[in-house]
Amino acid sequence: MLRFRTAFFLLGAVALLTACRSHSQPSEAWVGTWATAPQLVEPHNLPPPPGLAGNTLRQVVRVSLGGRRLRVRFSNAYGSSPLVLKAAHLAQSLGGSAIDPATDRALTFNGQTSVSIPAGEHVVSDPIDYPLQPLSNIAITLHFGTVPAEITGHPGSRTTSYLQSGSAVDAREMPEAVTFERWYVIHAIDVVAPGAAAVVTLGNSITDGRGSGTNKQNRWPDELARRLQADPQTRHIAVLNMGIGGNCVLRQCLGPSALERFTRDVLDQPGVRWVIVFEGINDIGGAMGGLEGALAVADSLIAAYRWMIEQAHNHGLRIYGATLLPFEGAFYYTPERELARQRVNAWIRSSNAFDGIIDLDAALRDPEHPSRLHPNWDSGDHLHPNEAGHRRIAETVDLRLFMD
Repeated sequence: MLRFRTAFFLLGAVALLTACRSHSQPSEAWVGTWATAPQLVEPHNLPPPPGLAGNTLRQVVRVSLGGRRLRVRFSNAYGSSPLVLKAAHLAQSLGGSAIDPATDRALTFNGQTSVSIPAGEHVVSDPIDYPLQPLSNIAITLHFGTVPAEITGHPGSRTTSYLQSGSAVDAREMPEAVTFERWYVIHAIDVVAPGAAAVVTLGNSITDGRGSGTNKQNRWPDELARRLQADPQTRHIAVLNMGIGGNCVLRQCLGPSALERFTRDVLDQPGVRWVIVFEGINDIGGAMGGLEGALAVADSLIAAYRWMIEQAHNHGLRIYGATLLPFEGAFYYTPERELARQRVNAWIRSSNAFDGIIDLDAALRDPEHPSRLHPNWDSGDHLHPNEAGHRRIAETVDLRLFMD
């Protein structure tokens, strides 16, 4: 009798285990729909009074891909002490500081509404079911506890943020808020999107959006996202903007160098399948030592591109190289540095090292004066494209690069 009962129990346990496995959910396929590159915020870009500690910050971002389930990533990568989020909410933006209250959702972290982010770390919210529409503007509202003196953020938001005293995470509007164009602590939004994938745009201030319009969401990666969403063959592709204004490839200028951040900002992004490298002009613009020094920087850039290509291929990614734009008339232009730019562009075009080429130099230069930006695309500083120039960059990207 005992043997029969034992056997019956074991059979029942096996049946129950089998049933649980058959009804378990498959692994969720996460892909980034929006992201920004974290950096240590410089003193002149720190939050204005009343500051973050104890107060509420509402920040607006434009996602690329839609989905039914999402999570949000927050970063304290450059803080020297923990950063406390007492509450975090997400809602559809209605423009300005306004949100749609019907879409407002509180985020949790391991089931708790507050979280402490250790120094040098990041946290990911618990996934929530949320009907996220492609190309929609999302407001992320944070009520802060204690914050470190060193703030992690992204100064080049090109989007207005709203800082209000006290707790106001679910406020419909923030009419008394202090406004500025910077992001703090927010790092990324990911969605569950089976079959979807992301392209990372790695670059400097041009990719970050310098020359685009404030609150217009018309940086060239935004314009590329619009093109991808408009084509049924590429509607499943997200765009993650990892541009940092003043960034360099080879050394730390503003933010960590492209070499230093390549793993974090490219390889570690969920769902990434492609990367566009459009960076190097700040390295050339800072070259010293006349022609010899400028050409040495060019050769170092080529070696850095080779390393990125190797890393991307080792992780199964396709990597595309964009030629550097002309910059005669810009504050750091010299004829020697122009020769360095030409050397880099000649290598990008002829080496066949990248999986594809995006010839932005040919698309935006002045045919009558090839070392200058075309006046139609020049913001006026002879370095950064204007809004039409950002559209021109996006239009130059061949969508077939993402169709195989």
